[in-house]
Amino acid sequence: MQSVPRFAENPAFDERFLARAFASFSEAAASLERSYTQLQAEVGRLRRELESSNQDLARSLDENRGMRQRLDHILESLPCGVVVSGPQGEVRLANAEARRLLGLEPACELRHLEQLAGWQAALAGVPAGGGEQVFGGSPAGGWVALRRAPLEAMQGESAVYILRDVSEARRLEQEREELRRRQALADMAAMLAHEIRNPLASLELFAGLLLESGLEAEAQQFATQLQAGLRTLAATVNNVLQFHSQSAPQLVPVDLGRLLTSSVQFLGPLAGQAGVRLELDHQLAGIAVAGDRHRLEQVLLNLALNAFRFMPRGGVLRIAGGLARKDAAAAGPAGEARNPDRVEVEISDTGAGIAEADLARIFEPGFTTRPGSPGLGLAVCRAVMEQHGGRIGARSQPGSGTTFLLEFPYLGAGR
Repeated sequence: MQSVPRFAENPAFDERFLARAFASFSEAAASLERSYTQLQAEVGRLRRELESSNQDLARSLDENRGMRQRLDHILESLPCGVVVSGPQGEVRLANAEARRLLGLEPACELRHLEQLAGWQAALAGVPAGGGEQVFGGSPAGGWVALRRAPLEAMQGESAVYILRDVSEARRLEQEREELRRRQALADMAAMLAHEIRNPLASLELFAGLLLESGLEAEAQQFATQLQAGLRTLAATVNNVLQFHSQSAPQLVPVDLGRLLTSSVQFLGPLAGQAGVRLELDHQLAGIAVAGDRHRLEQVLLNLALNAFRFMPRGGVLRIAGGLARKDAAAAGPAGEARNPDRVEVEISDTGAGIAEADLARIFEPGFTTRPGSPGLGLAVCRAVMEQHGGRIGARSQPGSGTTFLLEFPYLGAGR
C-alpha cells in the first residue's frame, strides 16, 4: 500500500509552515537589502574620503615639488658652495658654486669625494662644528674658506661642507697690509727729508758763497759741481716732502715771466754739469698766474732734471711760453693771442725720448725707468699743476726728444 505524505494529511499545517517560511525569507531579504544599502553608503563615504585624501595628497605633492624646486633654485643661487656627503664619502649634493670652487666642469657629475683629488684631504681635515679654515691655491684660482657641519645620523648623511670664495677679502687684506707698510716707509721718508732739508739748505748756501769768494779756476769748478749736486739732492728731498704732505698751496699772483727767468738762472749750474745748453724764449713778462712760487719752481726743476738725465751726452733744453685760447691749435705757445684764456709753458729737450708704452704711465707715483729713482718727480708735477687749476701733458718721439706742456688759467697782465 503506497504511503501518503503527512503534509497531505494536514493541509492547514502545510499552509502555515509555508507562510512562516516565506515571512522569514522576506524578513531576511529585507535585512539583507538594508545591509546592502548601508554597505553602499559606507562604500560611497569611503570613496569620497579617499578621493578627498587623494586630492590632499596631490596638493601636498605639488607643494612639496614646488618647495623642492624653490629650495634647489635657492641652493644653486647661493653665493657660497654647498656639498653634502654620505657616511662613506659619497656625494649626495653639490651646488654650482661648489663645483666652481672645486674646479669641476658644470657637466661633470660629482659622485664621491675621491674625485676632488687634493681637496679631499682638505675637506676631511676640517673639524666638524669648528670654525672656518682657509686654503689657498684653489682650482678657481684663489682662496677658499671651508666649514664642516655634522648632520644627524637618522638622516643618513655624514656632513655638509660650506665653501666660501675669500679671494677678494684676502686680496684686500694683503693690499691693506701693503698700504700700511708703504705708509710707514712714507712717514719715515718724510721724517728723514725734514731732517735733511735744513742742513742741505745751509750747504747749498755755503757753496754759493764759495763761488762768490774768488776761488781759483779749478776750485771754482769743484764748487760749481758741489752746488749742482746739492741742488739735485734738494730737489729729491722736496719731492718727497711735497708728495707725502698734501697741504693746500698758498696761491697768490705770480709773475710767470720772472719765474721762468729766475728758474733758468737757478738751473745754470745743473745744465753746465750735464753739458746741456739752456734756451729761454717767452712772451710772459708781466703775465700773472695764481700760484705758489716755490711749488712752481719745483715743477720746472723736476722737468729740467728729467731732461738732463735723458741727455747724458749733452743737448738743448728749451723753455718757451705764451698766451693761448682754447680754440687755438695746441701745437705750442701761441705768443700773442687775442682774448687769451690760458697761459702755456713748454719745456722741450733733445734727448732720447720716451717709449710709447711708458708715456701713459710717466705721471704715476713710483713709475720710473731709471734704477734707483723713487719715481716721484713727474707725479709731484701733476699734483702741483692740479692744485693750481692747471694741467700737464707730454708728447714724445723716441730718438727725437720730449716736450712737456704746462697750462695755467690766465689771470691777466700787471697783477
